Amino acid sequence: MYIAIEGIDTAGKSTQIAALAQKYPEAIITKEPGATELGREIRELVLSARAKSKKAEFLLFLADRAEHLKEVIEPNIDTKMIISDRSAISGVAYALIHGEIAQNELVSLNNFATNNTYPQKVFLLQLTKEELEFRLSQKELDGIELRGSEYLLNIQDAIIQAAKLLKIELVIIDATQPIETITKKILNNIN
Repeated sequence: MYIAIEGIDTAGKSTQIAALAQKYPEAIITKEPGATELGREIRELVLSARAKSKKAEFLLFLADRAEHLKEVIEPNIDTKMIISDRSAISGVAYALIHGEIAQNELVSLNNFATNNTYPQKVFLLQLTKEELEFRLSQKELDGIELRGSEYLLNIQDAIIQAAKLLKIELVIIDATQPIETITKKILNNIN
């Protein structure tokens, strides 16, 4: 099974992926962007927020996604559990916010980059504005986080829209709940 954990920065994706790795020790743990050698370079570029063009940023995500599919997903999808930190949904969500690419083109370009291979189920760890702002205040912010809480909350809403556009099953979980409760909800939806 191929699943992904989605959510804006500080939602707890890494914590939940670590918990899932304990439950599925044979699973392939991966991420978008950045799971491959090329992907790590692309991730650095994206997180630096150096791209002035939102189309360029989106195309970087697509390049990572195509490489990720070839190196990580395709070799393992039929034989192993794959747990991904983010997925195509994030790339589409960020592009939706910027509004420079038509929705049908977003879908078409992602279908091209992924050969229509998407997670079978995606979990969105959803934060409230208050909790997001508290969590952001507790850390050093990267280029994306520096865009502010309203921007990140818009991304969170766009993740829901992106899942619908890509026709991917999305399970929304309140990320303000205790860690163990969130993990249990994810596991209940996998089995």
